[in-house]
Amino acid sequence: MTKTYWTNLAWNIGPIILGLIITTLALLIVGSNPLQAYAVMLTGAFGDPVRVGNVALAWVPILLASVGLLITFTAGLWNIGIEGQIVFGAIFTTWAARTFDLPTPILIPLLFAMGALGGALWALLAGVLKTYGHVHEIFGGLGLNFIATGVTLYLILGPWARTGIASTSGTELFRESAWLPTFPGQPIGPIEIIVALASLVIVYFALRGTLWGLKLKAIGKNVRSAFWLGIPTSTQMLGAFALCGAFAGMAGTVQAIGVWHRLIPSVSGGYGYLGILVVLLSGFQAIGTPFVAFFFAAVTKGSVSLPLDLQIDSSLGGVLQGIIVLLFVLSQGVRAKMQNKIVR
Repeated sequence: MTKTYWTNLAWNIGPIILGLIITTLALLIVGSNPLQAYAVMLTGAFGDPVRVGNVALAWVPILLASVGLLITFTAGLWNIGIEGQIVFGAIFTTWAARTFDLPTPILIPLLFAMGALGGALWALLAGVLKTYGHVHEIFGGLGLNFIATGVTLYLILGPWARTGIASTSGTELFRESAWLPTFPGQPIGPIEIIVALASLVIVYFALRGTLWGLKLKAIGKNVRSAFWLGIPTSTQMLGAFALCGAFAGMAGTVQAIGVWHRLIPSVSGGYGYLGILVVLLSGFQAIGTPFVAFFFAAVTKGSVSLPLDLQIDSSLGGVLQGIIVLLFVLSQGVRAKMQNKIVR
């Protein structure tokens, strides 16, 4: 193996090791045993087959959100509104699940299509604000996330409220024909896994080997130059938003019919924001996205056991994830600066 290989590996693995060291020091400062905490997280994620299935079930929506974000990041767009797009995918899925009484083989594809539609439409709203209203996608996306949450609460407490109960716990359970089928004794089944992996493969080849992907990269590098080269930048950006929203909406479908079997206020699970961290840590490369997404899913599910076993807040997992991503971004900036100095 070449020196370049080991150098790249060090720059990629270094932030993870340093992040673990910082988290370990934080645990020591508060008087907790770091080895015990990591052991509890590991057991919480992989202690038995059902827990592994729960990690996989979290991995699917995180991966779907990450796959969509690969498109908008390629176009130079920070689609922070992906959380709202997941929520609207779940809302459209819920409407279809409550409206149509169809056999499972017909209903499940319909629910995924409705979820994709809901996410795409909500993403297009952010795209319109960006391209025609000149509202930065970060601010527009954050605002739309709050609106999506408000719409969810309105539906749960209003039109879709449970009979005789005014509760924010969620809607009535969907009919079982609208539930995703699962493996025996597992919370996850084959359909959502196939959808996630197929989405990853499609986006990977679309971004690498098509004229559309090349145009998105040109826009991401310099939108003004891309426009003068004859690329319809507004149309391409709106398409990137819509496609990202469609994948996010399918993540909302998985949450609605594969996890909760109803619509709940926090249906997105924060997986949209995690998807942003996944794409950053994978270096905007599709090939590393499923592995980073699985790591994040394992940390998220494993940290749930911390309050029960060690009385440590489960936010430790989020702290670890955030530190690693921050260090990775900083390391890439330092590396780029060092390379520029060498070139000069």
